[in-house]
Amino acid sequence: MDGPLEPRPARPRRCPRCGRPVVERFRPFCSASCRDRDLLDWLDGRYALPAVESEQEEAAEPRGGGPSRATASGED
Repeated sequence: MDGPLEPRPARPRRCPRCGRPVVERFRPFCSASCRDRDLLDWLDGRYALPAVESEQEEAAEPRGGGPSRATASGED
C-alpha cells in the first residue's frame, strides 16, 4: 500500500423488495408497486416482532386484563 487510500466506488442501490436498481422517484424502492406492497406489509403487521414478556411484567399486571364491568358499562 504505497499510495493514498482510494474510496471504493459506490455500489448501485437495490430495491429491498425485489433487488432491482432503485429509481430516485420511488427511493428506496424501484417502483410504485414495490413501495405499495411494502406499505401493505407494514399495515398488515408482517414486520412486527413478537413480544416476549418477562415474569416481572406479568406479575405487575392485574388479573382480568381490563377495566371492571361496572366501569366499562357506565354503571357506578
